Amino acid sequence: MDAPTARTRNKWFLREPSPVAPARLFCLPYSGCGASMYRQWPSSVDGAEVCPVQLPGRENRMREPAHSTYEAMADDLCEALRPYLDRPYALFGHCGSALAAYETAVRLVERGCPAPTRLFVSAEVAPQDGPYGRFLDMGDDELAAELRGLVAELGGTLEPSLLALYLGVLRNDVDMNRRYHVAEPVRLPCPITAIGWTEDTGIAPSLMTGWSACGEATFELLEGGHYRFVEAPADLLALLAADLTPTRPARPPLAPDEPGTGPRA
Repeated sequence: MDAPTARTRNKWFLREPSPVAPARLFCLPYSGCGASMYRQWPSSVDGAEVCPVQLPGRENRMREPAHSTYEAMADDLCEALRPYLDRPYALFGHCGSALAAYETAVRLVERGCPAPTRLFVSAEVAPQDGPYGRFLDMGDDELAAELRGLVAELGGTLEPSLLALYLGVLRNDVDMNRRYHVAEPVRLPCPITAIGWTEDTGIAPSLMTGWSACGEATFELLEGGHYRFVEAPADLLALLAADLTPTRPARPPLAPDEPGTGPRA
């Protein structure tokens, strides 16, 4: 595979993926955010390098036009990831970015690239069950309040000018989610880990069972609310580490009233 150019390195990653990492975990940013939202995550999980992906239209790529559909985003991201698929890798997406991660995995497989070791989807319904989510019916004031809450989870605050800027990013991402529906999803050859959160008031874990139609799915329930993943909690990292290998047997979907069992259920 040809070595990536400096321009490609700077555009799609905040740091160039290591040429000696034994495996890679590509993390797509949450709606309205950029790659820096993963700054609390470690640089690697059980030897797999954590590679936050920087998408157009946010942070250091703010001047570039953002994608208007997950399909278009996946088309470009598929090509951007090609030079880095020379070793085992997985994709992680939370909420709307889980759908973008799925679309990217579909395109990678369809174009003859190595399939992911695993697809991790967190707090999102399957492609055929959407669009779904509380953000879809929110006005700008409500979305702004969500942005403030997320930034507070990340340990910061948003000045009014930055709030207006990122509100535009979030609105575009919400509109992408609204446009997205796949009546008959492609079934991936790689396993899927679908992660729900016990205190998530937006996406109840029981709504995620549809991921079984997209591949061999394992269902997990972790403690916390919708934004807990940004803290890189130990139970999430343990789950990622255990599931980065393709040999783990699938776990059936959780019943609506089944208690959380933790990452090693």
